Amino acid sequence: MSGKSGFNKWFSTGAPWVWISAGAVSISLLMVFGVLSLIALRGLGYFWPANLAQFEYYLDADTSIVKVGEFYEDEMVPSIQLREGGLYLPTDDELIKRYLFKVGNRDFYGQDFRWLIEPSIGEISYPEDLMVLERHEWGNFFGYLDQVKEHGKVVAEGDAAREEMDRRMVRALDLHDQIKTIEKGAIGSVNYRMEKLRLAKRTLELDNVTDPAPYGRLEEAKHELDAEYQTLMGQLNKLYELSKRDSITVSDSEGNQKEISLHMVVRAYYPNSMGVLDKMVHYVAKVIEFVTTDPREANTEGGIFPAIFGTVMMVMIMTVFVTPLGVVAAVYLREYAKQGPVTQMIRISVNNLAGVPSIVYGVFGLGFFVYFLGGSIDQLFFKAALPAPTFGTPGILWSSLTLALLTLPVVIVATEEGLSRIPRSVREGSLALGATKAETLWRIVIPMASPALMTGLILAVARAAGEVAPLMLVGVVKLAPSLPLDGEAPFLHLDRKFMHLGFHIYDVGFQSPNVEAARPLVYATALLLVLVIIALNLAAIAIRNHLREKYRALES
Repeated sequence: MSGKSGFNKWFSTGAPWVWISAGAVSISLLMVFGVLSLIALRGLGYFWPANLAQFEYYLDADTSIVKVGEFYEDEMVPSIQLREGGLYLPTDDELIKRYLFKVGNRDFYGQDFRWLIEPSIGEISYPEDLMVLERHEWGNFFGYLDQVKEHGKVVAEGDAAREEMDRRMVRALDLHDQIKTIEKGAIGSVNYRMEKLRLAKRTLELDNVTDPAPYGRLEEAKHELDAEYQTLMGQLNKLYELSKRDSITVSDSEGNQKEISLHMVVRAYYPNSMGVLDKMVHYVAKVIEFVTTDPREANTEGGIFPAIFGTVMMVMIMTVFVTPLGVVAAVYLREYAKQGPVTQMIRISVNNLAGVPSIVYGVFGLGFFVYFLGGSIDQLFFKAALPAPTFGTPGILWSSLTLALLTLPVVIVATEEGLSRIPRSVREGSLALGATKAETLWRIVIPMASPALMTGLILAVARAAGEVAPLMLVGVVKLAPSLPLDGEAPFLHLDRKFMHLGFHIYDVGFQSPNVEAARPLVYATALLLVLVIIALNLAAIAIRNHLREKYRALES
């Protein structure tokens, strides 16, 4: 009896709720850190140069082949399942361990990965002369370097080939960079300006201009661009010719030989002969390459810089739209609108909008922003480009507006909450001193509510950066040929499509033809997306804290 009354007394103090709340928070934090740790572990491990194993693999009792590659993961499977699949098993164990083994050399074997069972694997060795070639096409090559050639003639082989290849790789990479600079930079710029000239001529024709002078000026500019284009093509052809000079002959573990031009090689290294320091340098170089370069091999290799750029830029443009809209709506609802059933209904509607599935916003954005608004803009301002749409097609502007609409309820609710916390006496004091209501709002109320506004903006940024479904309808693409921001006027191209980290994860993880090879990349991209969101939020939190300190005197 006394125990029960003691429990009731303890329960009535509210202590159980404290413990339940603390437990819920602890479990939530553990789950969050667990997910982040898993992503970080799988994602950061992608860049570490794994050793290459070599062993005999027995296809049956009398036949074996030599395999070279990386062990990725393993699992236990019932032996009966393997026997039913027609696999040779040298043991009678009920459970057999099998490995997912990266064999590379897609041009020889047609696939990068194979499952190998442990009992059929012979003695494993790690020869120091096994080489990894990262290539612009066909993925990685695992094998041995046989010869280095110049114009088809052998200049080094055997032990001397490695040093000679490293020396010539510097030249090959430099030529490759020059080719890409001309193709993506100079020739891209010429094509852009030629398109502008074409649109200018078309505009003159639509305006029924008959004066030959403006046509002549456009034709003269076109001739200059044609001459510039021919000059660039000449330089490009010369660089391609120079890049064909050096090549290497390589062989895989099964004796297949192949000649590879050095300008198709991104990087060559010998993981089994690398020390820890060498691997760390290689690791850092790969991480830098991942965040600063363009993707290749259908997004399964290379970097993701365009996706990082597109994500950050879309969020910043969205912020420009959602902030004034959210603040104005909240100020009107709290400060000017007559409180009653209508405003209450508006608030309920705003709260419900926050729960609408994001794909619905995408459908709305496609119908209203892209087809209606964009189509109207094309008819009014870009007639010369029709029937090819300029703004009447998905782009970064419509993506930003769609996400601004999606996150608008968050900003409105947070700002209104901040406005409601400002004491009435502050407003009355300002009015008593002769300030108008607008001056009171602009100089006193909104600055004091700005930390709450920034809190809403932080939540909006976090949600917008992670959304994918609506973006698939209003602007994001698998591979964008150019960034929305470049050196060509008007510099910010709001009509362009863009890449996004969230969509990149979906594309690489679920649309890639080489899922096993892309899986580590999914973790790495997911980790980067989390880091980008954290960075954006930290910037917003810093601004919020600054505003809070700045207007603390007003609150007191």
